[in-house]
Amino acid sequence: MPLYKTITPNNNTSIFIWKIEETYADLFKKTALTNYSLERLQSMKSDMHLRGFLSVRHLLKKAGYTDADLYYNGNGKPHLKDGKHISISHSYHFSAIIIGNREVGIDIEKNREKIKIIQHKFVNFERGFINKDDNYIEQLTVIWGAKESLYKIYPYGGLTFKNDIDINSFKISEKKTTGYIKVKNWNKTYNIHFEQLENFTLVYALENLKNG
Repeated sequence: MPLYKTITPNNNTSIFIWKIEETYADLFKKTALTNYSLERLQSMKSDMHLRGFLSVRHLLKKAGYTDADLYYNGNGKPHLKDGKHISISHSYHFSAIIIGNREVGIDIEKNREKIKIIQHKFVNFERGFINKDDNYIEQLTVIWGAKESLYKIYPYGGLTFKNDIDINSFKISEKKTTGYIKVKNWNKTYNIHFEQLENFTLVYALENLKNG
């Protein structure tokens, strides 16, 4: 299908979401790719990963960019040649990108029971406010997605979700919270926003303007 949804958190930030219903062949024939991207496609085995990769290129086009405008640094972090910040995510049949003038991160995750089994790997500080009377799976998925979004913002890699990133208290109905990366010389707070798309949780992080 065409673009599933757009979100404009502020005047300088845009989010584009695609619901992947096309075949690989349909997505591929409508996409102009660099040699680097073609090589990446050839290394992928999963049909879902292939279609996710191509759907992101369609989102770039919706945002006014081409595949050639996108490049990656040594840590695998995506960048745009015009200097704007970008973050990318895809999960099953959804993909999303966020583009802004300041630091941004995005994650989309399917809500699954499995997250309760692995929560010990990423929940630490947050244990103090999780409420089992609220939607437990959605809460855990928001925490994961928020930490993933902040992980994508940090340019140097090497963070652990459990010990290096904290997400502050929230309720699912509030659809927002804050979070921060706990490393030396990185004193920034980020605004975290989240919402449900069918049975998926979309989370995105925006640099707080008060950071300077």
